[in-house]
Amino acid sequence: MHHLKIFIWSSAILFLTGCSTGRSYKSSRSMDKVIRQDPLIRNVLDSFNQYESQIVYIRIDRNQQNIPRFQSFHWNLQPDHYFYPASMVKMPTALLAAEKINQLNKTYPDLDLYTPMKILASRVPQTEMTRDSTAFNKLPSVGHLIKKIFLVSDNDAFNRLYEFLGQEALNTRLRELGYSHTHIIHRLDAPQFDYESNKYTNPIAFYHEDLMQYNQAEQYNAKDMRIKNLKAVSKGTGYLKVDSLIHIPFDFSEKNYFSLGDMASMIQSIMFPESIESSHRFDLSPAQWGFIRKSMSTLPRESRYPAYDSTHYDGYCKFFLYGDQKGPIPDHIRIFNKVGWAYGFLTDAAYIVDFKNKVEFILAATVKTNRNDIYNDGMYEYESIGLPYLSKLGTSIYNLELHRKKKIKPDLTAFKFDYTE
Repeated sequence: MHHLKIFIWSSAILFLTGCSTGRSYKSSRSMDKVIRQDPLIRNVLDSFNQYESQIVYIRIDRNQQNIPRFQSFHWNLQPDHYFYPASMVKMPTALLAAEKINQLNKTYPDLDLYTPMKILASRVPQTEMTRDSTAFNKLPSVGHLIKKIFLVSDNDAFNRLYEFLGQEALNTRLRELGYSHTHIIHRLDAPQFDYESNKYTNPIAFYHEDLMQYNQAEQYNAKDMRIKNLKAVSKGTGYLKVDSLIHIPFDFSEKNYFSLGDMASMIQSIMFPESIESSHRFDLSPAQWGFIRKSMSTLPRESRYPAYDSTHYDGYCKFFLYGDQKGPIPDHIRIFNKVGWAYGFLTDAAYIVDFKNKVEFILAATVKTNRNDIYNDGMYEYESIGLPYLSKLGTSIYNLELHRKKKIKPDLTAFKFDYTE
């Protein structure tokens, strides 16, 4: 059985992926008992070989100055055990794209998140993007792409920001920030790109009133970016290729990776950057932080540009608490998060807040739903296992927090946004 572990820290960041902190951790049997009350959660946690579920739950307490203190619990946390992060990699990519805009703005004052951009193509299979029908002005911009990433996990929006950053610069910056178990090396839902062609990223230009502000040439990463030194990188007993079943494990060594500990740490860095060691903070302006948080917590029905129909229901990209429901999320609850689902893996990382009841916590979890152990066949238990599991997990932690006595109630005003704009 994989037992719960606990870490405690206060002001500086603690990366849950294995950085040495000089602190020992201890188990908490009472917390373990609470979370295992639900049969589905208990079964998934006790069957790691089948479901590969990992959980990080960060409890938040405030002092009289409203400064947060963090206490972290985790189940089955294994940063060296590979799982496919799917769209979770869009979160660090969006943050780094905003950071790059902030840095470019120091040299090009007219360049900001909504400066129109033209993405060109210099080789096959690259494609151009010079128009965006979902934007208010029909022009692509980094800000609009970020918005689409958090609203509905748009794949092409991610691919364009990946191209803006460049593969080598993206991963180098992640290492500088301390995310040592995050590895982003390919576009999403783009099978025309192989391992090598993903190393090339498109030329891009930014324009202000038809005048070019910044021009970026095609970039290439000459480094070997295949995954090494992780466990379980080859998975399953076979995979579907076109219409043929290949009877060997599916190799993920040329895929992206984003450990759950890095995800939880990144959520903390977004919501509480002041709690992060300065050298590990994203270089964003206060306005950019506000934009990121608002984008993460906006529901599809609240967005005008881009606009979405009812197929993008409230829980569409909110797996915790509401992922298995089609109804509206109550107005007093906001979920600042990113989700991912592909190859049978479902993942969510979130800061969840209840303004009415003064509840706040960070939760990250992943689960594999692939009973037949065949990849690429589309036969995954998302609806029957994955979404109910993550929804119940979020509800269990929420109810725990709802009834937990706190000496000081948090002031959550900083996380309230006007979603009618």
